[in-house]
Amino acid sequence: MKHRKVLIWLLAAAAFYALVVALSQVGVISSFALLTMIQICIYIIMALGLNLITGFTGQLSIGHAGFMSIGAYAAGFLAVNGGKQVSAALTAQFGAGAVTDAIYYAFILLTLAAGALTAALFGLLLGLPTLRLRGDYLAIATIGFGEIVRIILLNTKAVGGASGLPVKQSVGWTTAYWLMLLSVVLIYNFINSSHGRACISIRENEIAAETMGINTTKYKVMAFALGACFAGLAGGIYANHMYLIYPNTFNFLKSFEILVMVVLGGLGSITGCILGAVVMTVMNNALAAFPEIRMIVISVLLVVMMIFRPNGLMGTTELRLPFRRSARAKGDDAHV
Repeated sequence: MKHRKVLIWLLAAAAFYALVVALSQVGVISSFALLTMIQICIYIIMALGLNLITGFTGQLSIGHAGFMSIGAYAAGFLAVNGGKQVSAALTAQFGAGAVTDAIYYAFILLTLAAGALTAALFGLLLGLPTLRLRGDYLAIATIGFGEIVRIILLNTKAVGGASGLPVKQSVGWTTAYWLMLLSVVLIYNFINSSHGRACISIRENEIAAETMGINTTKYKVMAFALGACFAGLAGGIYANHMYLIYPNTFNFLKSFEILVMVVLGGLGSITGCILGAVVMTVMNNALAAFPEIRMIVISVLLVVMMIFRPNGLMGTTELRLPFRRSARAKGDDAHV
């Protein structure tokens, strides 16, 4: 029965992907609508990473855009500086054709993985000293980290500085969509493992979790590094799709925007996180022609939400997915 549910979900995901491709090719879905859908995938990945840190582990982070910028610039720099050499070597070896395109695409995927791992490394380095802090102090530390990264990128000529880094568009709907689904499955399995339950116990009562023998620092750092990893992956997709990336794109307001997505959907809910990312991205793009009222509309929406639905659109409600691993069957409880 479980394998049948997995097959049904996979077929539904593939059917939706094929429908979007077909409708975009015949012009039913415009280029702007397709761009919006790609951005939705990017921000879902971003919001999932922040939700793991803030929603499930209870650590307030307001510098998530810093990790996104690290992933974007790491992936973009590798794509720019290695892409030409790889493309030239492949063309000389195989000529222009499907083989060259496939190998070059694999190289781009490697740059995305490199961006994600680089962001995870910085998340680990930041998490080790700062996750001993709590509450407002941790939030201030993450804000400072995000601004430090932005200032460094602004003054680094190797990555374009304030002029930005031009990156060839090599990632589109296909990559963004399937990497988003992969991220959802990975986060879902992590939350439903013994490690995820340890993170949730820290959110509920850190002192009680320590009393039960859970290494709270270890799991907070683990969640922080994983959240940074997904932010880096989202940044890599963004860089390889948007042609040009600027340091100021990844400012404090971007971090706040991602936090709003998580709060709007529901802290501690993967389904709510996805819904919040969809609603916020659609609203931002729909109001792009009215920048003077966009933030007012979004702020009013948040005020109304906090009054009538303080737990977010989904609260802690979760849409059950058939991809959950059985932590007990895997013997993962021993790690807690």
